[in-house]
Amino acid sequence: MQYLKIKDAINQQITMGLLLPGNKLPAERKLAEAFNTTRITLRESLALLESEGKIYREDRRGWFVSPPALIYDPNYTTEFPTMAIAQGRQPRSELLSAQQQLANPRIAALLNITEKDSVYRIERLRFLDERPVVVVTNYVLPAFFPDLLKHDITHSLTVTYREQYQRIYTKTRFRISTTSLNGDTASALRATTGSPAMFVERLNFDQYDNLIDCDLEYWRHDAICIESLATLSSAVSHKIV
Repeated sequence: MQYLKIKDAINQQITMGLLLPGNKLPAERKLAEAFNTTRITLRESLALLESEGKIYREDRRGWFVSPPALIYDPNYTTEFPTMAIAQGRQPRSELLSAQQQLANPRIAALLNITEKDSVYRIERLRFLDERPVVVVTNYVLPAFFPDLLKHDITHSLTVTYREQYQRIYTKTRFRISTTSLNGDTASALRATTGSPAMFVERLNFDQYDNLIDCDLEYWRHDAICIESLATLSSAVSHKIV
């Protein structure tokens, strides 16, 4: 099929380094003319490349070649800036909002509190090499962090917890799923509505095994690669016949 041939041709240009990470692809009209096809067929090819994480789209700006994904290991609680710098990337964070409010039903269930209890809601936009890649919303239990909003919470809650409250993340429960970007989240990430995304939900515990906060992360799906090493016990083995 023609759209598969076009997809393979663009992918080959990326693989061969003719299109570098961050490069903007020609406008859809020019690409359609170059491949002697319709824009409908071309968009099928681009959609496939997007689903594979090879390219991404910015609203009203066009298509770009995806940079290497950030390796995200659920076994470690390293803060975002440290994780990014260790991989040779340039991180930046922007505080979108911060307030104390009543817990909604979803957050109350996650944090094992009632809807009459209040939480800090902290929303941040994270950048890699000046590209917005994830919107993170933390819901924090005020009992463990009085006056939290008076501190610098833009870059790393992990550091603020440790330095100001002597609380350290020691255990995290992850749930990871696929979703799509919509509304303010899509806008913050400069994405078109309906763009594929990776959703990460984390429940975070301190050194005393207290559940202290949760965070909901909406990632550009091409910007993150979940990778972890599991050590299997040799004490128990199963033989498959």
